[in-house]
Order: sequence, then C-alpha cells, then structure tokens
Amino acid sequence: MAVIKLSEAKINFIKDVCKSYGNKPGEVINVLHKVQGEYGYLPAEVQELVAKELGIPVSRVYGIVSFYSFFTMTPKGEHPISVCLGTACYVRGAEKVLDELKRQLGIEVTPDGKFSLTCLRCVGACGLAPVIEVGDKVYGRMTPDRVKDVLAEYK
Repeated sequence: MAVIKLSEAKINFIKDVCKSYGNKPGEVINVLHKVQGEYGYLPAEVQELVAKELGIPVSRVYGIVSFYSFFTMTPKGEHPISVCLGTACYVRGAEKVLDELKRQLGIEVTPDGKFSLTCLRCVGACGLAPVIEVGDKVYGRMTPDRVKDVLAEYK
C-alpha cells in the first residue's frame, strides 16, 4: 500500500475540523464525516492525524472507518456505483449485473476516475431487486443488458 504524504493545507484543514468540534473524542464520527466530505476518502495518514488531534487511539478511528459502510479508505470515482448483494438482489441476478459492470468498467476505480465499483449488503429496495446505486440514484430491476444504458447516462 502506498504511503500518502499529506500536504500542509490538508493537515491544517484536518486540524481545523478537529478544533471546530472542540477536539472532543466523542465527535470522531462528525470529524471523519466532514474530512471525508472534503477529500473523498480516509487513508491511514488521515486517520492517524484525526486520532492524534482527538487524543484517541488510531485503532478506535480505524474501527469506526472500517465498521460504517459510509466511510471508505480508498478513493471513489466521480460516480460511485454500489451493487446490492443482499438476499433478494442476489437471488434475482445481482451477481450477473456485477459481472457485467466489472466487464465494462474494470474493478475498483476506472483509470479516468469517473466510476468506482463496490458491493453492499442491502439498499432497502428489495421489491425492485436487483438494485444498483450510482451516486444517490437507485436503479431497480437491473439486468446485465441495462448496464450499458445506465453507464451511458454518466459519460
């Protein structure tokens, strides 16, 4: 894994966010949310700085980042795609939709940074299974044939 060197501007931003929450350990989720909102993800170096500023162990920050699906430790594309692999979606063919997305995009983040691909366990739209999300937009009753049309909306 590559080590990321934080710029002085990023370090100052993160310190300012921590200060804005009073450097209180109980505000760690709010701090992480705001920092990820600015930078898109939370690499190890960011987690270490947040832990230091809030006076908590890095393991606590990592535990939060790895537990909550909202947080990510890897960069996302401009249009993040999530494929639901919950029971209803899986039974109705989500794996085939995922395979087609992988075929068309490649895995993780496309080289142009336009799309990223992840899986999640339940979107809460089981009646529309299988479901994918592109950003905040939900696409139900997905089929491998529809993947190309959905991606075309964002190109």
